[in-house]
Amino acid sequence: MAKEITDKRRWVVIGLIYTTALFYFLFQGGKTAFMLFMILNLLLLYLLLGRWSGIGKVYGSRSYKQQGASAHAEQSLTAGSSLEVQLTVRVPGVYPIPYVLVRDRLYRHNGQRLDFESSFVPNWKRSGEVVYLTPPLQRGEYRFHSTQCLSHDVFGLFEHSGRFGSEAVFNVMPQTVPLRQWHGIQRGIRGPYSHAIASRSSKETTQINGVREYLYGDRLSRVHWNATAKTGEWKSKAFERESLPRTIIILDRYAGDYPAPSGDRFELAVSAAASLLENGLKGDTAMGLLSVGTQLTMLQPKSGLEQRSAVIKHLTFVEADAPHTVYKSILKADSMLEPGSFAVLISGVTGKEAIRSMEWLFRKGLTPCLLQISKPAGQARQDESWRQLLHSRGWPVFSLQQLQELPAVLEGGGGA
Repeated sequence: MAKEITDKRRWVVIGLIYTTALFYFLFQGGKTAFMLFMILNLLLLYLLLGRWSGIGKVYGSRSYKQQGASAHAEQSLTAGSSLEVQLTVRVPGVYPIPYVLVRDRLYRHNGQRLDFESSFVPNWKRSGEVVYLTPPLQRGEYRFHSTQCLSHDVFGLFEHSGRFGSEAVFNVMPQTVPLRQWHGIQRGIRGPYSHAIASRSSKETTQINGVREYLYGDRLSRVHWNATAKTGEWKSKAFERESLPRTIIILDRYAGDYPAPSGDRFELAVSAAASLLENGLKGDTAMGLLSVGTQLTMLQPKSGLEQRSAVIKHLTFVEADAPHTVYKSILKADSMLEPGSFAVLISGVTGKEAIRSMEWLFRKGLTPCLLQISKPAGQARQDESWRQLLHSRGWPVFSLQQLQELPAVLEGGGGA
């Protein structure tokens, strides 16, 4: 609306100038008046032809990749990474355009919007390229909508615009770290989980259970040639095992359980859960996920690529939206938790709430372990008696402040 009012005022001013020049030519006469009137007519013709500059039929394409990586972003982009976007724009026609302003928008699944603006001077083919870099992206689904292109006349009086469809969708997955061995858990846990940490040593059956990544040393008889040919990467057959271990990752989604800044600490919890799940699934361990928020999500322990895709997809969109504390949340999943499983509770909970949650899991017949998202370094420490109580009962408690510390923490450096 404001743009229309501004354009109307500009045309009024131009009309007054034209009327004045016309009266000057009619009543004054002479070469000067004639030349001034003709020049003004040529300029008005130039402004009118701007409507047919070709910008309304602009077309182009978009390509993007993760900064510093050769792979496409939709294959490898993780939280905290930036996206390098390149737009190639072509404007049909012959009308002279001094420059083209390009506006692009990126929408996150929660409605958050990122605006980008850049410009280029068209070459003799009336085309050009613009490149911009996004800020570090959070987890979630992102969508590019149509791209808007703007042009002005040489006087900057009028604006002409056009759009071309270049919609694209990609996901930003949780950040993960590779894990080596879980020595700290191995020393503190016996029973069902003692087999999970060495699942590859359990006896395999002859029943194929899917496809997995090729590991150095696999026999040629294990290579899945059809999957290798389709993907272009080495794949091996995965066989079922006689006794498949069960591990459940319980993610606390109650924002009040995380120390400030709660948003960053919850992201750390999600990344830790994704790292544990990915590491376990790569080792053929049956991994499950319990996530209780506004909706309860329970992925029963399984192994294979389908399970990995399901848990990563859930963790990509998960939010800290639980209406209750972790203790009340796990009570809702009473009928879904199978006794005999190993349960890793990832939470920022402390004190009595932590003790109640661990005791309930133990009474349920699970072997509990707490991966506590603690306060950042430098903040005041709280009472640690609850941690010592849990440790005395044989339930490991690991404290995590940064994702990069997770391998060392699980190997015994962060245990209570």
